Amino acid sequence: MKTLSRDDRLLLLKFVCAFAWADLEVNTKERSFVHALVKRLQLDAEEKALVEGWLEFPPKPEEVDPNKVPARHRKVFLDTARDLISADGIVDEAEAENFALLEDLLSGH
Repeated sequence: MKTLSRDDRLLLLKFVCAFAWADLEVNTKERSFVHALVKRLQLDAEEKALVEGWLEFPPKPEEVDPNKVPARHRKVFLDTARDLISADGIVDEAEAENFALLEDLLSGH
C-alpha cells in the first residue's frame, strides 16, 4: 500500500466506503476498519475529512469506477474490499454481489 499515490489512496478509500454502504448502513466494525486503514495510510487532515464525509454519505457511483483502478493496484483494492466486507463477520448479499462484480471488472472477465 505504500506504493499508492495520494489519488490512489483516496480512490481506495472511496471504494472501501462504498462497500461499507452496500447494505445501506456503515456499522461500527466497518467504521473502525476504515479508521484503521486511514491511520495505516497516514492520511493528512484534509484526506481524513474526505473519508469522514464518505462514511456519512456514500461516494457517488461515478466516483468508484473500477476502470480508474490502476492495473498494478487491483489486488490491493480487491483484498482491501474483501477485508472490509468481512470486518463485521457478516457478508450480506449486497456486499457479496458488489464484491463479485468488482472482482470480475478488475480481473477483466
